[in-house]
Amino acid sequence: MDRRLVIGLALTIIAVAVRAISVNRHVRQRAMLSTWLFAGDVAIALALRYLVPDDADTRRHLDILQTLLLTFGIINLLITATINPWRSDRLPDRFPNILQDAIIIGLFGAAMTVIRPSEFAATTAVGAVVLGLALQDTLGNLFAGLAIQIEKPFNIGHWINVTGQDGKVSEITWRAVRIRTKAGNVVVVPNSVLARETITNYSVPSPQLRLEVEVGVSYDAAPTEVKAVVRAALAHEPLIDHSRDIEVLVSDFAGSAVVYRVRAWVTDFGSDEMLRDAMRTRIWYAFRRHQIEIPYPVQVQIDRELPQADAAAEAARREAIVRGAAIFSALDAAAITALARVSKPLSYGAREIIVREGDGGDSMFLLSRGEARVTISKDGATDEVARFGTGAFFGEMSLLTGDPRTATVTAVTDCDLLELSADSFRQIVAVNPAIVDVITEAMARRRVELGQHRASLTAAASHAGPDPGIVGRIRAFLGLSSSF
Repeated sequence: MDRRLVIGLALTIIAVAVRAISVNRHVRQRAMLSTWLFAGDVAIALALRYLVPDDADTRRHLDILQTLLLTFGIINLLITATINPWRSDRLPDRFPNILQDAIIIGLFGAAMTVIRPSEFAATTAVGAVVLGLALQDTLGNLFAGLAIQIEKPFNIGHWINVTGQDGKVSEITWRAVRIRTKAGNVVVVPNSVLARETITNYSVPSPQLRLEVEVGVSYDAAPTEVKAVVRAALAHEPLIDHSRDIEVLVSDFAGSAVVYRVRAWVTDFGSDEMLRDAMRTRIWYAFRRHQIEIPYPVQVQIDRELPQADAAAEAARREAIVRGAAIFSALDAAAITALARVSKPLSYGAREIIVREGDGGDSMFLLSRGEARVTISKDGATDEVARFGTGAFFGEMSLLTGDPRTATVTAVTDCDLLELSADSFRQIVAVNPAIVDVITEAMARRRVELGQHRASLTAAASHAGPDPGIVGRIRAFLGLSSSF
């Protein structure tokens, strides 16, 4: 059998085996190309042996074509098999598709210069003139693409800004780079344009990216207080990378407000708009809870009468909220009025944490509007144990004993609450100590329910009555004598 025919058949079998063994789609595709090239070599060898007449020019041309097919197939298979991983479906970072193509073509040209110097040189000279004239733009993109791959200003998956477009690199080809914008559009940027433009890479040298929002605050609010409130409001925002500190800077004394610049870090550039929204939302609710005013812009002077707050209506509303809470249902009207008077209105936005399990606290809350969820942690898992609606109460244990919070309460929707602090509560129970007994009964029932969810009840905690030890702690915390 003809030696060239045997070589062609052997190489065809090797290429088929490489394609069968590898799970990498890129390797499989290139192995298939080599398979067809080797099959073409075998077909020419058979034709030369059985079909082609004994014509010197015809045989010489077919022999050159056979050499081209065999050489390109071997180089293609060799580079593909040595550079790419066989057992994972990915391209190596240092050798993207365009660079592998360049290596294969370069080695093929060098090999043909050695194997068929005269024929290859003549063909290359003519082809170079034709290609140079016809493919100026394409060749410009090709060489620019090679330069990009050598310098590697970005990789697939990086967030970049080029020609004023922010996007995530999804593909790098011979001609262009495709980026996918946050709006879901695909922008195709030719490599020659990339070579001339300034490229901003948001993903290197670190995926951390600093974002800023500005907020104006009334001149009446002390900067130290504003900074503390902002940091506390953003302390548990999940979109923020908390490995770096949140910065709150006074950036300007504007015409109608002191402008604060809030800086936070994010690791996913794609979520920058979501983070800015979350930061502004949390700051707004935090300012409202702490009576920090975000003033309206002052452009012109407008004389108008501001609506006067109806103190009586507000007092009646608070009394209705206190009266509607089951924990205070047994109290008389005077006690309810007193509790309503010392309560503090608060507002929380959806998904904000109102109290966190394990944190210190000395107040309780009455939910006047909205819905909240209660979760507890056990063995590293978080379990939702209850949902609160309008009229619910929580935090009574911290109010009465100063103990840390026993559960986390998170706003499901926007929530309005009344907060009763321990200091204010002491003033009320000093006049009417019987309030403690009423609240202790309700608190004992709540502790049993929470204990059941934790699956750690003890015999002493399984009844609905108050624990005498707890009663003593409550009286001691509130400063009541044992004679009451």
